[in-house]
Amino acid sequence: MKTIGLIGGMSWESTQTYYRLINQHVRDALGGLHSAKVVLYSVDFAEIEALQHQGDWQATAEILVAAGKSVEAAGADFLVLCTNTMHKVAEPLEAAVSIPLLHIADATAQVLQQQGVGCVGLLGTRFTMEQAFYIERLQRHGIEVVVPTEPQRERVHSVIYQELCLGVVKADAKADYLDIVDSLAERGAQGVILGCTEIGLLIQQADTSVPLFDTTEIHAAQAVQWALERG
Repeated sequence: MKTIGLIGGMSWESTQTYYRLINQHVRDALGGLHSAKVVLYSVDFAEIEALQHQGDWQATAEILVAAGKSVEAAGADFLVLCTNTMHKVAEPLEAAVSIPLLHIADATAQVLQQQGVGCVGLLGTRFTMEQAFYIERLQRHGIEVVVPTEPQRERVHSVIYQELCLGVVKADAKADYLDIVDSLAERGAQGVILGCTEIGLLIQQADTSVPLFDTTEIHAAQAVQWALERG
């Protein structure tokens, strides 16, 4: 079994979900007392968040490159960046290390293709919903992407940073998110990507008939697949 390198802390609320899911998948695959071989580097999200909203992506890249090098030096065989938004700097991170990065959008696109989903709604931070780095990555796989309206994007973004990243889950936020999911389906989305690793804390598949694709669950599952297949 290969060693999984996790770069987390963005936020730690979702990083602990990654750790739990990865170990559950290893247990289910191997049985007994088996658990995952993991190296975790957890950043200070306050530093990252401030730089994100200042638009200083170069500085965020430098932080994650340093983290990636540390994880590689600690013995990781590949990297898992435990966040959707920070895949904006995936390319400089990949260029700085010699081990591969399991890209969250590629992992998600693979599942969408397997399930025959050609048009999907996308929820996430404003950066993920509005910038090209994520949407174009999905489009390369032949996936059409529908994003919420401007007021909806603002609501989704604010709930992530002001509530979910702080571990706060509110009923009104859940209702608003489910309304947005329904509106994306009405616009032709065959399913909706939960494209922020915290959104799964708020809504789950049991809450809606619209298929949801939780990137945290997908990413963690594929990380274990990589660890076992390449081991």
